This record gives sequence, C-alpha cells and structure tokens, in this order.
Amino acid sequence: MAGKTQTILVVEDEASIASFVSLYLKNAGYSVRTSSTGGEALKQVIADQPALIVLDLNLPDIDGIEVCRRLRKNADVPIMMLTARDEDVDKIIGLEVGADDYLTKPFNPRELVARVKSILRRAVPERREPQERQLKHGQLEIDAGRREVHVDGKDVQLAPKEFDLLWELLDHRGLVLTRDQLLERVWGYTFAGDTRTVDVDVRQLRRKLGDASPIVTVWGVGYKVAPARDAAVSA
Repeated sequence: MAGKTQTILVVEDEASIASFVSLYLKNAGYSVRTSSTGGEALKQVIADQPALIVLDLNLPDIDGIEVCRRLRKNADVPIMMLTARDEDVDKIIGLEVGADDYLTKPFNPRELVARVKSILRRAVPERREPQERQLKHGQLEIDAGRREVHVDGKDVQLAPKEFDLLWELLDHRGLVLTRDQLLERVWGYTFAGDTRTVDVDVRQLRRKLGDASPIVTVWGVGYKVAPARDAAVSA
C-alpha cells in the first residue's frame, strides 16, 4: 500500500535554485512547497507541517541560522541547510542550531535527493535513536538515550550529527572507520559522498571536547578512538 506523499519545504530566495531543487524533489516523489523568505517559511511550517525543510543560509530577511534556531524551539522537523560558501560550513555546524545536514553550492541535485531520503529514513522514530546505552571513555561520558555528553561531569553541547559521530566511533573502539563508512553509518549515505562532511564534524568535536577528545586520525584511511589515558586509574 502506498504511503502518504511527504511534503518538503524549500526555503530559497534565488528562484532558479528553488525551481531546480523543487523539480528534482518532485521527480523523486515528494510534494514540494517553496518560500523565498525566512518569515514566510516560519508561517508555512505551521500551515503545511512539512516532513523536511531545505533551508538556504542567506535569506533576505532572517538568515537561515536564525530560522533554524526559532524552529528548534517548538519543532523537530529535519532541516538540511544550503550555503554558498565553504567558509559558512563551520558556522552552520559550530552553532547549536540543530540542522541535520548541509550542502555547499553548487551541488549535485542527485546528491541532494539522496541526502533528503537519508535524513527522512533516519527520522523514522524506531530508527532514530540507538537503544538506551551509556559509554564511558576516560573523562568522557555519553548517554545515548538522553543524547547527553559530559566531560568531567560538565555538560558539552553537541550538534545532532556530532553526537551520532562520537557515538559511532566510541561504539567501535579498537576499529578504524573510514570516512565512507562513517558517512554511511552516521549520515546514511549509501554512495561515496562528500567526505569533508566527516572532517568538519571531527574538527568540531575535537574543539568542543578539548583534551578529552579520543578521536585519532589514521592518515589516508579514516578515524579511530585512542585508548583512554586514565584507563588504568579510572573507577
């Protein structure tokens, strides 16, 4: 039995890009609504209750980060952000606005559709969370059920994908995971995606966790978790 068609809201002030994105999403079987301003988008989210939002960072009234921040106060709709410059990627991921993914323009429309499908697949409640488990590694404690991370008992705020990436690496301690494996396990991509996504999130994790970061680069391969330095003395 066919399910209900999912609606995607495309928030983009450049008409050519909005039309281009909408065409590919419609061809993939989605219903599409568009908005050219942040203010209009906030109203449309209430009216249309979309399954996902494709949100441009640079809008004429309210920027995408502020739109995302406002949405996250009372909605958990998945959000994919679009940015025109590589330099903005750190800004998107570094700020705790709750975006689920991002793409840098110009982008391959097939990749956008693949990422949208991946986000929506992972948004299904029974697939969304790892089972309620906790992991401890040196000063670092991570609670999958509560989605909380603590360093020496102090809360560390992570973006959604940063949390998932840290969990995946800790849950596979002793193994080296390639960038493509991490893209598939954390982002759900089943094709060779943009591995810069992994590198940026690793960089943000290292910055936020400081000396407690257990992530080690295996040059030419990927990443792994180093042994806890205080393993011999930790309780």
